[in-house]
Amino acid sequence: MSNKILTALAGAALLATLSPNLFAQRPTVATDVPNSEIMTVFEHMNDTIDQQVRIVDIGDDINVAVGILQRKVTRTEGDEVAAIVHHQVTEVYYVLSGSGVLVTGGNATASSEFAPDNISVLELIGPSGSRTVVNGQTRTVSAGDVVVIPAGVPHGFRHIQEQITYLSIRVDPDQVLPTGYAHPSLED
Repeated sequence: MSNKILTALAGAALLATLSPNLFAQRPTVATDVPNSEIMTVFEHMNDTIDQQVRIVDIGDDINVAVGILQRKVTRTEGDEVAAIVHHQVTEVYYVLSGSGVLVTGGNATASSEFAPDNISVLELIGPSGSRTVVNGQTRTVSAGDVVVIPAGVPHGFRHIQEQITYLSIRVDPDQVLPTGYAHPSLED
C-alpha cells in the first residue's frame, strides 16, 4: 500500500477513536411537549408534588426530561433548610405561578441518600439524597423566573407564601432516567 493510503486509513482510525459520538445516531425531529400534556399531568398530580411529563433522548446518550411541580405553603425558621441534591441530573426551573424563597448551595449536614429503587429516583431525579443546609444562596423566585441548578448543588425552599408551581427541565447526561417515558395520564 502507498503511504497516502496508509496515512488516510490511520487518520480515519484516529478520528473514529477520538470521536466516538461523531457517528452516533442523533434525532432528526424535535419533540413537542404541548401545554395540554403539561396540564393533563398537572391535573393528575393528586397529593404528589412532582410528576414527570416526558423524557426525551436528545442524542449522544443524553436525556432531557420535562416535569411539573407544585409546592404548597412552607416556612423554615432559623438558618437550616431541608434540601435535596441530585448527583447526576441538572435542573432548570421555570416558575409558572406563585413565589417562594429558594436556597441553593451552602454547607450540608445530615446527609442521607434515597434508595435506588425509590420511584422518584427511577422516574424523576436520578440518584439523589437529602441534606440540611446552612449559609446557602437565598433568592425569591416568582412567575417568569428561571433558575439553573447544576447536578450536585443542594436546593430547597425556605418559604412559600401560598404555592409555587414550576416546570423542571432536567438534563440527564448519563440517561439515568427512563428514555421515552411518558406520564401514564398521557396514554388515555
